[in-house]
Amino acid sequence: MNQKELDKSWAEGPGEYIYALTDSYLDAVGGSLTAETMDKLSVDQHTLLAYRFILDEVLEGGFIQLIHNGYGPYVLGGPFPMMMKKEWGFVEFGKFMYEVRKEYNRTKEQIEADMDEDTFMGLYVDLDTMNNFGDDFLDDYEEEMTPAIAAYVRENESRFTL
Repeated sequence: MNQKELDKSWAEGPGEYIYALTDSYLDAVGGSLTAETMDKLSVDQHTLLAYRFILDEVLEGGFIQLIHNGYGPYVLGGPFPMMMKKEWGFVEFGKFMYEVRKEYNRTKEQIEADMDEDTFMGLYVDLDTMNNFGDDFLDDYEEEMTPAIAAYVRENESRFTL
């Protein structure tokens, strides 16, 4: 991705900027992360990609959907909460993500299990805390964090471009 493309996506808004960069990451790893492609991205790039997965999944169906669709180990089991809190300086959001991680560790086997649609939909009732974390992200974090993360990335762009 060249600077002109980055500038264009920046002008289109913070979400577009994040998606433009992370689309380039997904292209670089052949469309999906595998053990063989993980080291094609830096820790910062993985962190931004994890945030993109949060946007994709949590905005659609909460953290329950993110975990059920297989992103739990990558987003919640990896360094994302620590990177938010300690490296990127988003302390409150990082603390929130640590709380989500605790609940993920408690419920992951139930959410990650194979199940039919009715059982999956029942998770939103049975796992009230995890369900509420999705609402909390939408209500308390997304509107602020997406522009803040995009601005952080823009200020440190060389760490995020391939």
